[in-house]
Amino acid sequence: MVRTKFRVCDISVHDCGTEVFLSPVYSDDPQSENKVFWDATPSGNFRMMIKNEAAAKYFENGAEYYIDFTKARSAAD
Repeated sequence: MVRTKFRVCDISVHDCGTEVFLSPVYSDDPQSENKVFWDATPSGNFRMMIKNEAAAKYFENGAEYYIDFTKARSAAD
């Protein structure tokens, strides 16, 4: 598993759902957890369209979230 930490930069509501755009957290404070994450993942973005209204309401503009990546089995497995 790989863990990253991203901040919500924008939330847009569309006819087809809610779009959430996240970017990596940042800090230049060497004691900050965000500095550790920034050093590991200094660039990138994560964008998703959410159709489930309850799930979309979980995200708040400016809030920080951990994103965990766990390798999934492929359909061929």
